[in-house]
Amino acid sequence: MAIPDFQSLMLPLLNFCASGAEVKNSDAIEYLSQLFRLSKQERSQKLSSGQQKTFDNRVAWAKAHLKMAGLLEATQRGVFRITAEGQRLLSAPPPLLNLAFLQTIPAYQYAKSSRLPEALSPLRPVRDTQIQTPHEIIETAYQDLSFRLADELLDKIKNNTPAFFEKLVVELLLKMGYGGTRADAGAAIGKSGDEGIDGIIKEDRLGLDAVYIQAKRWKDTVGRPEIQKFVGALHGQRAKKGIFITTSRFSQEAEDYVAKIDNKIALIDGKSLCQLMIEYDIGVSPEVSYTIKRIDSDYFEEDS
Repeated sequence: MAIPDFQSLMLPLLNFCASGAEVKNSDAIEYLSQLFRLSKQERSQKLSSGQQKTFDNRVAWAKAHLKMAGLLEATQRGVFRITAEGQRLLSAPPPLLNLAFLQTIPAYQYAKSSRLPEALSPLRPVRDTQIQTPHEIIETAYQDLSFRLADELLDKIKNNTPAFFEKLVVELLLKMGYGGTRADAGAAIGKSGDEGIDGIIKEDRLGLDAVYIQAKRWKDTVGRPEIQKFVGALHGQRAKKGIFITTSRFSQEAEDYVAKIDNKIALIDGKSLCQLMIEYDIGVSPEVSYTIKRIDSDYFEEDS
């Protein structure tokens, strides 16, 4: 039997998790390989890069998209389980569980919403690779890989400690040019706790202005009341600038409120945080690179 594509693995993978018990990646791969009766040769087949087994990669992609749709959730490294939404879907399963179906689920739509740049998580129709140019296929694959990486980063952050989150914020702000020295930034974040303020950091290396920080490792949506509390704390410090960072998301009311006030408040939700981490190489490293070459026309021009 040929190795199934990752969309064909979605419903069987979800069914494997139906009991609600935690599932290891290795157990899911073994179950699905037996279900699809893969040969030893098919199980050992690798991607052209040689970095990963083809079937393992496709199982990982199926899991990643189910997680984006809120049907699966990570519990620890290499372990996941079905969510209540996943259980509800299995009570009346669709005839075909694929990307087209996932795009009808609000959680999946949000995960691929337009809040992030096109390069990370656009909500776009499934593309037919037969009508794409080779360059378009490469770009699409790069976008999907970046999207999956952002999703994995967010899981890592949520499953780590508050102290780690504070360290991450420090590293990111330093890479973005804030905070002066690492010692300055480390002393500023996570030390204040003054009426809704978690820390204060220099806007530039000269320390000409201060930016007040609120960092919340939350699962629930951050609403307008939380933002109003933060703005009130800024007023108490006669401050004009603030950054509110969360691992979850902001409500529309919170975003509308920030757009109307005089204070300059940057709202960084979980997806935007991961986008910045990828952009500034925080918690990520290159896996494999490909160089696309073209004809050097100058080389073939002879001197007259």
